[in-house]
Order: sequence, then C-alpha cells, then structure tokens
Amino acid sequence: MSTIRNGADISVGTGTRSLSEISEQATIRVSIDLVSAARRHVGFLRTVAESQCLPHKSTLLEAIRRYDELWMPLICDLTVGSTPPMVLPPLDIEWVWYCHTLNPVMYKQYCESRFSKIIGKPAIFDEENAEYALMRCREIWNRRYPSETFENESDADVKDPVFVNEDLLHEVSKQRPLYLKFSEPHMSEVVYLIAARQRYKGFLYILQRLTDGCSRLVPTSDILLMWLTHQSYPTVYAGDVKEMEAEMGKVVGVWETVKDAEIEETKKLWERVFDLPYEKAGGGLDMDLERVASVNPPVYWEVSDTDVNNRYKSMVPRFLLEVCVFVRLNSQMKAMQKDKKSGFLRLRVVRCHRELKINKPISNFPLDSWKKAWHLYCEFGTRGVLLEHRSPGGRCFKGSSLQDSIAFLWNDLLRAASLTLGREVDQQVRVVASITPPVQAPYLLKCVPDRVTDDSGAMISDVILRMNGYRPQEGRWLSRTVLDHAGRECFVVRIRVGGGFWRRGGETPSVVQWEDRVMEIREGSWSYVAGSIGKAPEKVVGTAIPKEPSEQWKAMWYFSTGDELMIRWESSSAISGLSFQLKNLSFPDSSVTLLKGRKMQYEVKKISSESKNEECQNKEVEEKGEDEEEEGFVTLVRFTEEDPNGRATALLNWKLLVVEVLPQEDAVLVLLLCISILRSVSEMIKEDVGSLLIRRRLKEAKLGARDWGSVILHPSSCSPSISSPYLQPWYWNAEAVLVSDGADHITRQPAFSYSPAEGGDKLYKRGIIP
Repeated sequence: MSTIRNGADISVGTGTRSLSEISEQATIRVSIDLVSAARRHVGFLRTVAESQCLPHKSTLLEAIRRYDELWMPLICDLTVGSTPPMVLPPLDIEWVWYCHTLNPVMYKQYCESRFSKIIGKPAIFDEENAEYALMRCREIWNRRYPSETFENESDADVKDPVFVNEDLLHEVSKQRPLYLKFSEPHMSEVVYLIAARQRYKGFLYILQRLTDGCSRLVPTSDILLMWLTHQSYPTVYAGDVKEMEAEMGKVVGVWETVKDAEIEETKKLWERVFDLPYEKAGGGLDMDLERVASVNPPVYWEVSDTDVNNRYKSMVPRFLLEVCVFVRLNSQMKAMQKDKKSGFLRLRVVRCHRELKINKPISNFPLDSWKKAWHLYCEFGTRGVLLEHRSPGGRCFKGSSLQDSIAFLWNDLLRAASLTLGREVDQQVRVVASITPPVQAPYLLKCVPDRVTDDSGAMISDVILRMNGYRPQEGRWLSRTVLDHAGRECFVVRIRVGGGFWRRGGETPSVVQWEDRVMEIREGSWSYVAGSIGKAPEKVVGTAIPKEPSEQWKAMWYFSTGDELMIRWESSSAISGLSFQLKNLSFPDSSVTLLKGRKMQYEVKKISSESKNEECQNKEVEEKGEDEEEEGFVTLVRFTEEDPNGRATALLNWKLLVVEVLPQEDAVLVLLLCISILRSVSEMIKEDVGSLLIRRRLKEAKLGARDWGSVILHPSSCSPSISSPYLQPWYWNAEAVLVSDGADHITRQPAFSYSPAEGGDKLYKRGIIP
C-alpha cells in the first residue's frame, strides 16, 4: 500500500507557456500598481454599496449634474499635461466618474469632445493620502464654486432637472449592484490580488495573440476585477491597450449576456495555452447575479474591520478558505474511460473530519479538458486535502485498496503561483488544486453539559472535598462548558440553582428564589485537578440577573452588557408563541431585534427539488413542518446608520445552546441570550426542553471524527450520494449535527443517578421548574 505523499509537482502550465513565465515583454505593460489599485477598488465599491444616499434618484441626478458641470471642468483645469492632480472628489462625484470610466469608448469620446484630451484619475491607494486629497479638493472647490456645496445636499422633493445626460445616467444605474460580484472578503487580500494580476496578464496574453477567428472571451471574477480596476484609471488604460484596442472589444462586458459557447471557447483557449483549468477557487464564471442570488450560499462571511471578541483571550478566530480541485486524465488513461472498474478518486482532509470520504469514479473524468471534481470550503485548521487513487475490491466503494495518494497543503498552495498547484497520481491522473487566502469567518460555539459546581466554581466531588480538608461545599450551580469549532474550551457558563451547605447525609438543600437564580459566564477553561474534576476559571465576563417582568411579559433578564431581555409567551401557541424584546439601557439609541427562526442570510431557501444544487440542502427540510424546522432558532439583527435595514450578526439555537457569531458581535451577549431564553422557556412551560437537568459531561464525538463546520460543500458539489449533515452548514440540520452522543440515552433513562452531594433531581426540578 502506498503512503501519503506530497506528490511530484507537474509543471503548472505545460502548454505553450507557463503563467509564471508571462513577463512585461510577453504582453502589454500595465502602468499602474494593479494590486494596490484593486484593493482600493473593492473598498470603494463597498463604501458605495453601504451608502444610504446614492441609491436615491434625486441624489444620483444631482451627482451627474455636479460631475458634468462642475467636476470635469475643474479637474481638466488642474491637470498639467497628462498627469492628474492629487485630488479626489466627494463620493457621489467619484462614483459617477468611476462608472463613466468603465465605458472607455464613451469616456474617451466625452473627454476629447469637451476637453480635447482624456482626463486621468490620480493613483491614490493609501487611506491617509486619500483623506489629504479629499481635503485639498474641498479647499479648491470652495474657492472656485462658492455657491456650490462640496457635499451633495440634494432634496428628494426637488423636481428632476430638465436636462439629464442620459448616457451617464444609464452607465451609473447599471453599475449599482457591482459590489455583489466582488463582496467576498478574500478579494481584498493581497495574496489573492497578486494571483489575480498574474492571471489577468495571462488573459491579456491570450487576447493579444490567439483571438483571431474567435468570438468573445469571458473573464473569470478575479480577472474581471483586475480589468475593471485597470479601466478605472482611464489615461493609464488608454496608453496600455493602445496597440490592442480592437482585441479589448472582444472581452465580454460586466453586464453583457454570456453564451455557453463563449465560456467554453474561453476555457479551451486558456487550457491550450497554459494547460490549466481556467476557473479556480475565487475565480468563477457565473456572470448572472440573479442566478447567484437565488442559490443560498453555504457559508456567510463578510469583510469586517473589527472583531469585538479580541477582548476574550480564550476565543481563537476561525478562518475559512475556498478550495477547488480539478481532474484531467493522461492520454494512456483513454481505455479507462469506458472501464467502470478502473478505480476511483477519494477526497479527504489532512486534519479534522476523519469521516470525510468523497468518491468520484475515474471514468467520470475527460481526457481533453479539465473537470471540476470538488468545490468546498475548509477551515484553515484542516491543513490541506488528500487525494487517494483506489481500486475497487467489493461492492461499490467498499473494500477498496489504496494505490497512491497525494496531498495539497494550504501552506504550499499559499506560496504557489496563482494560489494553484498541479500534481499527478500514479502518473495517470493529473490534478490541479487552487485556494483562496484564508479569511476570518463567524465564530461557532456550543454549550455542553458539565458537572455541578459550588459557589466558588469548584466541581462537586470527593476530590475537591479532600483538597478543602472536607469542608462542605456551599451552593449548587448547573454548569455548561462552551466549546469552539475545534473543541477548545472557551467559557464556562454557570446557572445558580440552590444554596446552603451540604455534606453527604448532612443538611437539606435549599432552593433559591427566582430573583437569586443568576447566571454567569467565566472566561477560559477548567483547571483540572484530577481527571475530569476541576475548577471553573476565575474571570467573570458576563452575568444575567432575573427581574420581575411587567404584566405583558413572562420573563425579564438584565445583562452585565447593559442589555435587557424580555420574553412573552402565548401558552395557546406552544413554543411558537414566544416573542422577544432586547434593548440596551446604556445606549438607548442603538437598535437591535430578535427574530424567531433562521432569517436573512441564515434563511434556508426552498426552491425546486429538481435542482441538483438543492438536493443536499433541502433533503431534511422536506420531511419537517416549517414551524418545527425553525423552532429554537433566533436571529440577532442590529440596525445602525450604516445598516438602516438591519444586519444579522448572530444566529442562536436556544434549545441546543449553539450560536454562530460574526466577529463584530459580542459572543458573551449571544451566549447570555441563549441560556436566558432556555431558562425562561423551561420555567414557563414546565418542561426541560433543553436538557438543563443533565448534570454530567456527555460523551462528545472524538475530535476530528465529525467536526461541525470544518468542511462545507459548495452546492455545485452536492449530490444524492453525499447526504452527510456534517458537510452542510450546521443550521441546515442542527439536531443531527450537534446533539451529543449520550444526550438521548441519558434523558430517556430516569434511573440515571447523581451523587447525593450534587443534589437530587428534586432540587434541580424545583430550581428550574417549581
């Protein structure tokens, strides 16, 4: 049996030319730092997308007037020769200017007819320099146009101007949703942009030499980003492509209709020149925004400038990357295309998720082109993917024997040209893997039952009694340990249930009043003194104190974060009759709401079951009612000036005590919400709906056996044969993914006993359900 190896690297691009060999002499010279320019480009599109004024028609029309009548004459007068001045206009004008430059032919005609030259844009990429350029522009503007405000102060009630530059209005209107094409966070990473620039150079090389007789070339998303960035600096772009203007007209524009034949022709040209798949991770070919929006993305990540959870040293950020694996057979494998017993390829990961085994028969792959075999998202902690060549030995894929294996490690791919590596398996099958740079993704946290503790945080145990000289342990608290996506202990949640001193056969437990049943979250992991017996960490980072609710509410909690949670329950509607209100007493102007169910980006869309992309997503959904599916889920939505329509910053399931938290949301607040809702519901319906009465650590799946969130399949890789809920987002089928192995067994066994020192069932039933 062969052992796992890295494999012999095949030349990345063994055709006419390698991508890494494309030099400035081999194609046109790009006279701008495309990497820095593209990074600012994505940031600018994000700012425009978050603007609350630009979508309004009145603002847009005024912006076009200001651009046409005021800005362009001003920038023309300030331009000396072909060098644009280091000034930047206000956002509304910059947006119109940007959209205008994305039509180079129209922009050139406009500039030459009005100013007899093309007006350029300054190359300002540093944020500090951009602020200075904007301030300098404001000073010049105020001197030249004292009656015109620098900022756009259009009034929605003002009538539309009589004359409108219709061409400009059309260009600006159609570019409005452009950010959706480049919103994935890896597109701002320098490593990704360096790879994209290299592929753009390869695209220009093909365009310059091999497009005679071809119709149009379709750029991938990474190449498109570089092309639009290049265009947005009009004088640079005009000078760089001067010798190949006709060829540039063969590139499919960002909003043009694309034919399948054009996509296939572009792929074949690229493969012929570079002997590489044209698509890659982070460089897809889906130009239809409506189609992209109709498919629920398997992961949700966004560009985030802040991580408020940095304050908690016990929380380790989670990083995700996108992975694509392409396969192509060597010429000697031609006979195997018809031979169903030729073997199969199995995809696994180096670390985590040991149960992951996705098989593809070798006979499925072509000789004449690259085929995407797997498309998935992996946590960086998985380290890489393994590809095994196996020969069948029994029925289907069972009893197979390993022939050869290769590994694609993330660290190797991050150092590779274009973030892409090619290798061979058994000198018969060629494989190319590509990735995107790892970027921070939402935190995943779950609470698991643990032992009962006393007031000091020590577990109730003879070990602790001996350590304390047999001094009785005071107070009784239910405990929950918070584990992150990798099974690390982050926090300990403690729920006060009883008071009084206890020793075996000694005093009778005393149930504390509802207002004394406080909850606390301590940062860090247990300090184990003997086996699984230990003490909770000392630092308290969050508390929840029950309060007497007003008449219309059934429960109320005050959090140390300054937030107040109120819960209402209509008994006639069962759990579905719950409603919540959350407000911050310290910041009354802040607005936050709790929505029942999986909302916004967490919504599990239901569309035609005939779609292959839907089969893995909706298999379980069809078997349950809508209310049952959503039960236990709550979406936390924050409203700010930047997000007046609200942004979902966390999803929690209070029945399972599981949360997904964006970096900009406080994980401790979300955990307090989760445990407070469960505690209140248990009190109201007189039922232990979330297994709060479990007072022992349950058996967890071994680390690496079925890690939730470590590997998520892209919808394009889903098939009926891949139905594991562990390859889907956890909230698509939360119970199957997250219920501990022993939970059902214990809750169905009332005879399961705890030690007298921990307190009997009556104490906890009275403490939770009086």
